[in-house]
Amino acid sequence: MHIPVLRDAVIAGLIPEGPIERAIDGTLGAGGHTAALLDAGAAHVLGLDRDPMAISLATANLAPYGERVQIAHASYTDMREQARLLGWKHVDAILMDLGVSSMQLDTPERGFAFRHEGALDMRFDPTDRGDTAADLVNTLEADELADIFYQYGEERDSRRIARAVVKHRPYATTKQLAEVIAAAARHDPKEKIHPATRAFQALRIAVNDELNVVASVIPTAIDLLKPGGRLAIISFHSLEDRIVKEAFKLAATDCICPPKVPICVCGHHASVKLITRKPLIADEAEIAQNPRSRSAKLRIVEKLKGES
Repeated sequence: MHIPVLRDAVIAGLIPEGPIERAIDGTLGAGGHTAALLDAGAAHVLGLDRDPMAISLATANLAPYGERVQIAHASYTDMREQARLLGWKHVDAILMDLGVSSMQLDTPERGFAFRHEGALDMRFDPTDRGDTAADLVNTLEADELADIFYQYGEERDSRRIARAVVKHRPYATTKQLAEVIAAAARHDPKEKIHPATRAFQALRIAVNDELNVVASVIPTAIDLLKPGGRLAIISFHSLEDRIVKEAFKLAATDCICPPKVPICVCGHHASVKLITRKPLIADEAEIAQNPRSRSAKLRIVEKLKGES
């Protein structure tokens, strides 16, 4: 099985004091992190994923663990309901590995990568009836596309690229779109990435509403933890990491009143403590073995003992 990103740091962070009873892997993928959790002493793991292809692969990979692992075709936004179906009120550990997997990138028909010729889909769950990337680039106005490229891809040439995209549509494949974007983007000799990278990232985030989903699920995940339980989140770009950082900071803060308020009136209480004040990153050895880990950042919090 492929070694998952930051595996050792995840295990050390989520299971610091020996075996635990229940854990949730909110982004199952091929099952690498779940297998690591089981091997490290998690008695039972619930694995969730929106991608039917991931569910099929993980089911085969994790078959040797038998009833110790439960797998559900569901988003991590549904973790509370999926846990309830197993009779789990609280869990000891939760992991979310955000973003697109190598398996998805390497499947041309999914449309996540422009190095392959494939349909412009980009949905994590292709059975979902929501908009595809093709729907967005073929129907949105230039200003709307520019906003997506800028907000979700931090693309400096967002408006220039958006105008070119609208001018040359319709699009059916990844390479068609990537070529138009590359031609429109101003070339920076210092850039080491393909000119379409940020725009493709932005479209994927928009199609799957990734940032709003991440922000909404963190309070749910914290609430689902037992006192002393831990939540670990791996992000792969600055927008995700910023959301995780701010959500963890808020959850670890007591009073959030404005500084000029003489006494606390907000009633806010910290529910977690920060385990990682700065994100953990891959070392050179891991990056050499798995280049995808280069941009990975891991943040961890622990539920306070007085919280339930």
